[in-house]
Amino acid sequence: MMPELSLADDVIVDNPTGRRLVVFMHGAGADSRSEFMQCIATGLAAHDCQLVRFDFPYMQQAKQQGRKRPPNPAPQLDLALQQLVVQLRASDDKHKPLFLLGKSMGARVAFRCADALQAKAAIGLGFPFHPPGKPQRSRLPECFNQRAANLIIQGQRDNFCQPAWLVQQQLPDNLQIQWLADADHSLVPLKRSGYSAAEYWQDTVQRLATWIGAQT
Repeated sequence: MMPELSLADDVIVDNPTGRRLVVFMHGAGADSRSEFMQCIATGLAAHDCQLVRFDFPYMQQAKQQGRKRPPNPAPQLDLALQQLVVQLRASDDKHKPLFLLGKSMGARVAFRCADALQAKAAIGLGFPFHPPGKPQRSRLPECFNQRAANLIIQGQRDNFCQPAWLVQQQLPDNLQIQWLADADHSLVPLKRSGYSAAEYWQDTVQRLATWIGAQT
């Protein structure tokens, strides 16, 4: 059985007094302290949001053992999030509107758990709609939930989802997709665009802040 995740274990909190609670989950390959996660979390925290980041169990084990490990099965990832939210709601955060925000794999967890955790919304950054080059293995069904609104911010060059493929799919009515021109799966633009990764990530923060503000 997977051990319960403690709030003291690899949990980072930015702006504890923020009016909205945003739990931000990392992708498969980088932990909660990556440059991307740090930039988005601290940027969004400046917009009256309490940002909570944590490492999934496999990532904690990888750090302890000093070697890479594959992600936990989906039910274990979902359970880790659920355990954390239960602990957060047992504290002073129980009355704050909850937003589940995830990068790639973390976005899948956010959408799968949004209903069970009664989140205000699920938000994905670079949702991996299908494995690269394998659109027949669609993960789009994970995007369907009963929340009033959900958001995905996606790079137009993301090899986990091409715009031409997505426009042919039947999307949930409660899902909004915002495209970032020239951006890849990590929301990094082409050099010839004239913009840096940091500038695109700050643009992403502004999009998130505007959208979250409209929901609350």
